[in-house]
Parts: sequence; C-alpha cells; structure tokens
Amino acid sequence: MHLPFSGGLIRSCQPGDSDSLAREADNRNIWLTVRDRFPHPYTRAHAEAWIDRVTSDRPETHFAIDLGAGAVGGIGLELQKDVSRYSAELGYWLGQAHWGRGIMTAAVSRFTAYAFETFDLCRIYGLVFETNPASQRVLERAGYALEGRLRRAVYKDGRILDQFLYAVSHPPRLPHLPSCEGMDIAPS
Repeated sequence: MHLPFSGGLIRSCQPGDSDSLAREADNRNIWLTVRDRFPHPYTRAHAEAWIDRVTSDRPETHFAIDLGAGAVGGIGLELQKDVSRYSAELGYWLGQAHWGRGIMTAAVSRFTAYAFETFDLCRIYGLVFETNPASQRVLERAGYALEGRLRRAVYKDGRILDQFLYAVSHPPRLPHLPSCEGMDIAPS
C-alpha cells in the first residue's frame, strides 16, 4: 500500500524498516501512550517480528508512516469480529522528534478515509489514555467525536487511568451492508 498524505506517506512495512522503527519506537514517552504489547525497550528484534507479522497479515491493516527518510511511526486497524464486524479500532504512534507538527492528524485523516474506502466499515474508533491529550486532539482534528470516558479502565505504568473513546461513523458503501445511518443512540 502506498497512501500519500500532507507531509508524508503511509505505506506497507518493509524488512528494511527494522532499524528506523527500533530507533524511533525505543522511547519511554511513546510507550506511555500505547498498550503494553508495544514493548519497552523496543529492539531491532521487536521491529523485525512486527514487520514479519504485519506483512503476512491478510488483509493488510498495519502500516508504516514514512516522512521521506524511512519509517518513523505506524498506523493501523484492528478489524473487529462477530457482532462488531463493521467496526475497527484505530491505533497509531509517531517518533517523538516528529510530534507537534500536525503529521499525525494528517495521517489519521487520510488513513480513516482509506479505511472506509477499503473495508466494510460503518465505524472506526480509537481509545486514548487520559494522560495523552495530544492524541485526543489528533482524533478531534481528524473528525472523530468523543463518545465517552471509560473511568478507571486501564492499568499503565503502575497507575489506573481513565480512557477516552473517540469514533467516527460512515454510511456503508456496499449495498449488502445494513444501513449505519440513524444508529446513533441519544442518551435518555
């Protein structure tokens, strides 16, 4: 996959990305914003294992963010199953040297459009720790709406934290899908 966005490129991971991914991902400040399955310290072996996994997944749902000199982050979807099969969870990270420049907002916006164009989805959501207001702003600027605050929902770095749920929905593009329109449930 080759998906340009303002300021960079979302593309398939490649074996040659392992050094740059390990260099960018081996950062405690990044680890504090992601799930524990994202290791810290992050080594070249971790990067190689990740690249092996995501390049063999079908459909391909996890990609590298490239700003012109190699992979400096990642973005992807976890396609849901069973009754949630028309939903996907969005995940992303970016090397700290590139924070605060609008790169992730542009990448999330473009990737969200790609995901709705490519997969049978009505909804894409993201979960953000309360300690990561920058990621909350990324999702808001990319068109995601805050749907709720999950109190005391996660354990990260020795602390129980709240988590924010953001989502964007989209009418289905394929005729075999049920209508997603009008499914918003107002609080009573």
